[in-house]
Amino acid sequence: MKLLVKATIISHTPDPERVAALAYRQCRFEEGIDKLSDRLDEQQIERYIRKAIEDGHTSVLEHASFTFLIKGISRVCTHQLVRHRIASYSQQSHRYVKRVQYVTPPTWTKRGALLQELEDLRKRGDELFKKAVETGIPVEDARAALLDYRETKIIVTMNARELLMSFFPLRCCINAQWEIRGLAWLMLKEVRKVAPTIFERNPCDFCPGGECLLQKIRSR
Repeated sequence: MKLLVKATIISHTPDPERVAALAYRQCRFEEGIDKLSDRLDEQQIERYIRKAIEDGHTSVLEHASFTFLIKGISRVCTHQLVRHRIASYSQQSHRYVKRVQYVTPPTWTKRGALLQELEDLRKRGDELFKKAVETGIPVEDARAALLDYRETKIIVTMNARELLMSFFPLRCCINAQWEIRGLAWLMLKEVRKVAPTIFERNPCDFCPGGECLLQKIRSR
């Protein structure tokens, strides 16, 4: 069964860009928040957000958060995902969910006999897993028979600053592993629908690692 990764925003800070712009103005003006809010129109919101990012005053973006429901990814991918520590995670437990599906890297799909060997290996692992459970081995221990590319689901909450300054620059990069790179671009597409000004720039603009392969290609 072919699995397709999906990333859907199931909740977010109401009017996230207005919240970030208000936070920026509150830091720089004496007026109360009510007066500041009354005078904020869409153009001002966009201007303050761009100014905050340009000035490095990105802490104001932490007041806006986004919660994603992510499906069709492997546990290999989630092991990379949870390294981003300024976030909250709730992952499907394979201790309770015994139905096993796998994600297949695209590099295997045109390998014919080799791909069949992988499918056979997975089938043997699934059968051994079931047999182990039937003999009384705890589910968490029976999982020793399964491979890492098992499909899973996870709910992830990150604030806008973590997404903009850390997650997207690292995971949208051409140097990122294929699965989390695809996921990151899907997540970026989703947040741009609700906070287009915050996420309008290319993730490469915030890359912490210097020049990547893509940047070198563009400079030629």
